[in-house]
Amino acid sequence: MLVDLLKDKKIILGSVSPRRQELLKSLGIDFEIRVKDLKEKYPKNLKEKEISEFLAIQKSENLSKTLKSEEILITADTIVVKGDRVLNKPKDRLEAQEMLQFLSGDKHKVITSVCLASKNKQEVFTSETEVHFKILSIEEIDYYIKEYQPFDKAGAYGIQEWIGLIGIEKIKGSYCNVVGLPVVKLYQKLRQFVGL
Repeated sequence: MLVDLLKDKKIILGSVSPRRQELLKSLGIDFEIRVKDLKEKYPKNLKEKEISEFLAIQKSENLSKTLKSEEILITADTIVVKGDRVLNKPKDRLEAQEMLQFLSGDKHKVITSVCLASKNKQEVFTSETEVHFKILSIEEIDYYIKEYQPFDKAGAYGIQEWIGLIGIEKIKGSYCNVVGLPVVKLYQKLRQFVGL
């Protein structure tokens, strides 16, 4: 069991995301939250998972100097991609509206990269999920933005919120990945990371 493997370890989650915290908690793992302010920037030549991997590593390296020998750090980054466009967190209501109209009636990819790090090693892995939205009306989009303020979410939506319930017709891949942490893969990778 992972819990047994982790008994002499301390897990650090490098994220303030309540959704990531909830998902990690659901694995039965005790953890501490540790964050440092970081301006997320990546080289413009990167594509798709190269972006999320770069950002997950950047978040990890921002905190890795604080790690003690028994600590394992988990950082993650989630991006939304449709065609050759990467949708980050919307700056305002107008940008959120534009993003949801862009995603409406079509499929897109949600890519989450996770970086595991200890004092002496680092591993990155990525999970991809295909998400299909029905055609969303302007009224539905406006209602969602007004009621849920999705400005802290890549692509301007949360699958676990109202828009996910009424708007997402199907997904191919991990649901938890779209929420922000691919827990099935994380469970396996943590076991390997600790067991090595």
